[in-house]
Amino acid sequence: MEIGFPTPDKFTIFFFACFSLCFHFILAVGFKHQEVIALPTRPNKYKNLQMRAGAPFKIAIFSDLHFGENAWTDWGPRQDVNSVKVMNTVLDDENPDFVIYLGDVITANNILIANASLYWDQAISPTKSRCIPWASVFGNHDDALFEWPMEWFSAPGIPRLICPEANSTHSGAEACSFRGTHRLELMKHEIDHNALSFSKNGPKELWPSVSNYVLQVSSSDGPKSPVVYLYFLDSGGGSYPEVISSAQADWFQHKSEEINPDSRVPELIFWHIPSQAYKKVAPWFGIHQPCVGLINKEGVAAQEAELGIMKLLTKRPSVKAIFVGHNHGLDWCCPSEKLWLCFARHTGYGGYGDWARGARILEITQKPFSVKSWIRMEDNVVHSRVVLSP
Repeated sequence: MEIGFPTPDKFTIFFFACFSLCFHFILAVGFKHQEVIALPTRPNKYKNLQMRAGAPFKIAIFSDLHFGENAWTDWGPRQDVNSVKVMNTVLDDENPDFVIYLGDVITANNILIANASLYWDQAISPTKSRCIPWASVFGNHDDALFEWPMEWFSAPGIPRLICPEANSTHSGAEACSFRGTHRLELMKHEIDHNALSFSKNGPKELWPSVSNYVLQVSSSDGPKSPVVYLYFLDSGGGSYPEVISSAQADWFQHKSEEINPDSRVPELIFWHIPSQAYKKVAPWFGIHQPCVGLINKEGVAAQEAELGIMKLLTKRPSVKAIFVGHNHGLDWCCPSEKLWLCFARHTGYGGYGDWARGARILEITQKPFSVKSWIRMEDNVVHSRVVLSP
């Protein structure tokens, strides 16, 4: 994927930074249970993505990885290793231009160390090692408070604290203690230490929600020719209620009218916890047309309230689809009024459920504009192809 830069000098800087990332990965020795690959990093200054001439723009969505779950056991770290294998398979099969981490990257309520970004680093390592840019949005588990297991208060007591190997950005002693990690800390770490991250801290007035921002995907002609806007919204949970606030809805309205006043450029929306609108379109007893998908094994676990965002999105003709995670047993897309409501596919071995893992893929074409989607599974199989915007 090519990224549009203002000057050749900045392109040269970016090229050598990316080359350095890949070179150091080649020198790294595998991926161990609690090993974070040490890679040089640099804050990312380039916030526009650009399509390659004559090629579609492909996005892989990794949802509900749940790294760090039950880290004090043997099976917890093994889950993380298996999750890395899933991502490696998807990335090798699809070779995407961009990756979206759609929330619940970690299971913070099981992480008892001071800096959960050590596990966050593990989760993004397959994407980072391939020099693929990415963006992330928070889920309800990413900054949840640590939950003390009741069995720790009987014999044999609290287990020995096992921490990930310290990397270049964290000292082991400083990062290893019984304390949680807040959204702001996680986002700051990702932005400050990853040149390929396109994640952003949202406007301060929207806090405690953090991951609220928009990215532009430009044509190969340059940043003045937008093809699609990608909106990311923090759907809450963890340290505060599971909801997209009215303030976030107002922000979306003002931002979209500012950068896309005539709704000429298509828009795609990403957040973690499904809105209550998903309950209204959810299929019963299997998946039938016009819905497309493979698993429909549970009810929709929706946000606690609907405070205006869906009303705005359904009225805006440029919004083509919304993508969420959260429900591990759902992977369908269903039409709702003039847009599509889609689940990703449970990617990680962490979290509940034993359904096969995979990832939702998006393919965006410029001329004529279209959004196609399918699910790529951990065994390389592809299913549930659907055209979301002709």
